Amino acid sequence: MVLKHEQTKSPYSFSRNRTKPRCNFRQLFRCPFSDMLIQRFAKLFFGCLAAVTSGMMYAVYLSTYHERKFWFSSRQELEREITFQGDSAIYYSFYKELLKAPSFERGVYELTHNNKTVSLKTINAVQQMTLYPELIASVLYQASGSEEVIEPVYFYIGIVFGLQGIYVTALFVTSWVMSGTWLAGMLTVAWFIINRTDTTRIDYSIPSRENWALPYFACQVAALTGYLKKTLNCSAEKFCYLLVSASTYTFMMMWEYSHYLLFVQAVSLFLLDSFALAQTEKVHEVYKIYLFSLFLGYLLQFENSALLVSPLLSLVAALMLSKCLQMNMKKGTFMSRLLKIMYIYLVLTITVTLNFLLKMVVPHKENEHLLKFIEVKLGLNTTKNFTMNWLLCQESLQAPSQDFFLRLTQSSLLPFYILVLIICLFSVTQVIFRRICGEPLKETVKLEDGRIGERPEIVYHVIHTILLGCLAMCLEGMKYLWTPYVCMLAAFGVCSPELWMTLFKWLRLKAVHPILLALILSMAVPTIIGFSLWKEFFPRIMTELSELQEFYDPDTVELMTWIKRQAPVAAVFAGSPQLMGVIKLCTGWMVSSLPLYNDDDLLKRNENIYQIYSKRSAEDIYKILTSYKANFLIIEDSICNEVGPARGCRVKDLLDIANGHVVCEEGDSYAYSKYGRFCHEIKMNYSPYVNYFTRVYWNRSYFVYRINTVISFQS
Repeated sequence: MVLKHEQTKSPYSFSRNRTKPRCNFRQLFRCPFSDMLIQRFAKLFFGCLAAVTSGMMYAVYLSTYHERKFWFSSRQELEREITFQGDSAIYYSFYKELLKAPSFERGVYELTHNNKTVSLKTINAVQQMTLYPELIASVLYQASGSEEVIEPVYFYIGIVFGLQGIYVTALFVTSWVMSGTWLAGMLTVAWFIINRTDTTRIDYSIPSRENWALPYFACQVAALTGYLKKTLNCSAEKFCYLLVSASTYTFMMMWEYSHYLLFVQAVSLFLLDSFALAQTEKVHEVYKIYLFSLFLGYLLQFENSALLVSPLLSLVAALMLSKCLQMNMKKGTFMSRLLKIMYIYLVLTITVTLNFLLKMVVPHKENEHLLKFIEVKLGLNTTKNFTMNWLLCQESLQAPSQDFFLRLTQSSLLPFYILVLIICLFSVTQVIFRRICGEPLKETVKLEDGRIGERPEIVYHVIHTILLGCLAMCLEGMKYLWTPYVCMLAAFGVCSPELWMTLFKWLRLKAVHPILLALILSMAVPTIIGFSLWKEFFPRIMTELSELQEFYDPDTVELMTWIKRQAPVAAVFAGSPQLMGVIKLCTGWMVSSLPLYNDDDLLKRNENIYQIYSKRSAEDIYKILTSYKANFLIIEDSICNEVGPARGCRVKDLLDIANGHVVCEEGDSYAYSKYGRFCHEIKMNYSPYVNYFTRVYWNRSYFVYRINTVISFQS
């Protein structure tokens, strides 16, 4: 009877009784679902805490190292400013001018109509030198009321160090998103700091544009990594999309060369989409972000024509035009899949054609010297031009040295990166072959599948790191873009069970359960690596922070003091561009050239004024200097008497080659100039040099000459 009574119960009463065991407040910690939520929340909380802590510790580390290196807090203002060299000095000098202006609006106007920096030249410094970081820093300094709390220089470098902390945090998050464990983020940070010499140039030039811009690019890459994931809910997808949009535009505003790096990224997404390894809609949404950022950047950067003729705009426009054709080729037929090769060719053809047409229509002078440099670098042309040869001699524009690869190998970064890259690359190749054969991608890839190459965010990073690596193999300066992502990809790989499972699938491992072994190795290998790195490199880092280094340049301090006390306010100084940047920062006096290499006129000025170290007559040098209204000439003994292993790359050697004063034939050099080297001859104080120049100051490193105003030239 009991059974009969239970069978006659209505479905409604049965379901109501079944709902009683659901979670309530008392049973919260005994519910499997709530346990899962607590575990996810704990993982997210501690991961975010570790990411933020890593960034903050790295910022503190940079600040401490900078203080130990320069004794910054114990220096006078002039001695602090001398630590900014070359173009860094120029950027910081404009930050000082903004703070001294009676109002922010007046300061911006003076920068956009600047005629107090370079003689006989009015420049829009905000556009030409990309001074948006300085604009933001000055606004924050004044709006936050920091005038009475912190000195301007500490506020400025503090922002840069804080951005570097964000940089590290973004790399942490990227490797965490890819691997699923924040242990990968910790390993990424460890490799980044240990290889700091090759991951960032923050030691050499704090205010450089890339130090301001690359943290935003790292945030964009982290957001793009999450955006490309298949298993992403709607809210997270919208958040990633907004972050990609904001960081892309900010990155473009911070660095004049940002659109070139975004072009490399766009090529990676183009290849990813061409093989149908990602959702086409998402990729094209990123293309729209590029277009919006270029358009807004063009308007807010005073109609910067460089953005209109950039390869990024041409590529994105070509991709948009080819969008319909690409969608038709994804119908699934074998012939349409073969036509993907034609599609790639079509996009490249349209890109080159559009870029050529835009350069014909849009008036521009965008880095023409870079194209000539690439021709000479690739061996397509030869030149005796001083500027081209000087650029070729710069360390950052040469192929990386063996020491670079040795350092990466000693920290175990390079071997693990190569291992991870090979596994991912082979897996991606397998996926592409399956797609060509008509096999569809799985909606969800499980751990036991061993198909890490089917994850679009992984494929994107593989393509991106290969492209950046090819550039880094040609130019050592590109290593600062490539090495951070080497750290991230290597850390992701050794911490990812999917990568180990992919390897075991190929090896057909049967002796041990492959999933269990993959989980064990994804924890054990990074732990062993981390322990070995801690044991070997942590004492070095602590020693680096504990040692008090000494950076003191008394000769430069004496020179700047003399200029501020003795030189007329309206005086114009001529000399090497690097020294002119320091003079502009420390004294505020007008100069005849600047250490900037994105303007043809400034490059020509630099070459002309460098003639003071050539074998030219006193009359020739006098005519060059007076054409720029220079009143004082500064000879640097370090350049005039420069010695070094790279004999053909010394300034005086490059000038002799450009002027035809030295001809090299079969290893022998022949001099063809009837004049001695100007920087040597002027020190002798004999005619005709004393007729044109009068020495007014000298020390061990610098010789300052006043350029006489009344000279009679006989024809």
